Amino acid sequence: MNKTDENLKVDNIADKIEKMQRDGNISRAIEICQSAIRQDPTNYALHVQLGDLYLEKHLDIYQPRQYIDEAINEYRIALESDLNSAEIHYKLGVTFYHKGDFEKALNHLGIAIEYDEKHYNAHFMIARILVRKNRLAEAINYLEKSLKYGGNKNSRAHYLAFNLLKLNSRKSFIKTLKAYNHLFKSVLKLPFDKAAQKETFSGINSLKFLLVQMKGHYFEKTMNINEAIELYSQVIEKAPGYVPLYLWLGNAYRAAGRTNDALNEYRMAIWLDPMNITAYKLLCIMFEEQGDYENAIEIYKKLIEMNPDDAVYHSNLANIYYLKGDVKTAVSHYQTAIALNPNQSWTSIIAQTLGYIFHESKENYDAAISAYQSATILNPTDVDIYLSLGSAYYDKGDHSNALNTYRIALEIDPNNARIHCNLGFLLWGKGMIEDAVKEYERAIELDPNYDIAYNNLGVIYLDNLGYIQKAVDNLTKAVQCNGRYALAHYNLGRAMAIKGDNIEAARFLQIALDLNAYTHELDENEIKMKIRELFD
Repeated sequence: MNKTDENLKVDNIADKIEKMQRDGNISRAIEICQSAIRQDPTNYALHVQLGDLYLEKHLDIYQPRQYIDEAINEYRIALESDLNSAEIHYKLGVTFYHKGDFEKALNHLGIAIEYDEKHYNAHFMIARILVRKNRLAEAINYLEKSLKYGGNKNSRAHYLAFNLLKLNSRKSFIKTLKAYNHLFKSVLKLPFDKAAQKETFSGINSLKFLLVQMKGHYFEKTMNINEAIELYSQVIEKAPGYVPLYLWLGNAYRAAGRTNDALNEYRMAIWLDPMNITAYKLLCIMFEEQGDYENAIEIYKKLIEMNPDDAVYHSNLANIYYLKGDVKTAVSHYQTAIALNPNQSWTSIIAQTLGYIFHESKENYDAAISAYQSATILNPTDVDIYLSLGSAYYDKGDHSNALNTYRIALEIDPNNARIHCNLGFLLWGKGMIEDAVKEYERAIELDPNYDIAYNNLGVIYLDNLGYIQKAVDNLTKAVQCNGRYALAHYNLGRAMAIKGDNIEAARFLQIALDLNAYTHELDENEIKMKIRELFD
């Protein structure tokens, strides 16, 4: 057989494989392609074709997702014949993208552009990855190049542009118009973009599972959890490559209290789709619920590795470190979350949390004040921040700034009982007893069940003004409002002792002692001493 005949034979095999691929007979096409390669191992075009077949089979929701490494291997073999092939580097980039290895994907896609600056699909894939990594400014740059070079074959690029513009179009009619212009062009160019057609078909194919999801959700809502588990399990057997099924099954197992089974399903979803953010988040929730902080930390680290600019991940990781007792690392991640600043209202909450940690855990009042001040700048109408800031000033001994802070809070919300109560405590500490009484009375007027205000006012009447009956009345009200308030019971016991009713005094002091075993508000020995003094 001469060279021309050999070429014809190879072409015929390639055509036969393509026909089988179009007909959906991927497994048979792979077998024929493998057989042809055994006969001609140096036919690199066949290696590329086999790589395409493996990738398509890997992405087929009705097949187990286990062919990605085979696709990579075939593309690498083909690359040996032409290291400068932009198309093969592009295919490797796409394959690594589906494997979840974004760095290798970006590397190959970048090389593809080096060899072919106008490779619009490579530009598009880089934009898609950068969007996943929340690097939107860089993504837009690559997306614009994809739109520039793609002509009629860039339906996917237009659709991505539509989604990006839609995110920021709520308050802009012009941006909304531009977004829907991209959507129109995406639909218009769909017949010319094979990759877009495949993705659209895959999306339509996924709609078949909508009924399964609805039926399973109904079972869960009606507490027929086992029926939901059976339904999802049966469908997974038919479509083992459809990742959401594993999440739905994991959620059903979780509802049934089958924790290990739920974890296994979420892990399976990640194995099938290493970039499945939802699966990672569900794993985190479960680990946190179990108090498994080590595993939760590892998952959040993975999420941050995938998307380093997501402030929420840093904040959640900080919460776990704080619960674990690692305050230093928690502070570092809170500070990172604040620096990323996705929106002012959310960031103010993180700044307030950071202030609380400095205030309560580290007793670093200056750092706490700085964090609270940042929070007030971000959200100047949040009264809770001013209350925290005022407390930090007070604990630092800066009563003047504490007083000013509470007055600012009152300007924002003059009918806030907590502000009046805190202001009463501050004035009490400054020896301004009459003003303190007025603030506590105002707090009680605004909130008739304010146990702390009743207790503090009762103590002022008891210890500062000597009005025993008024003290008893207010302290009685405090324990009625909060039956687990150990300090109020203790103070009421003291008041009863001064009044001369030792039996009632002993009763309230004993209640205080019992409650204190749980609340730890007081020195246990001090309560016992007070009880002994009643009968000495």
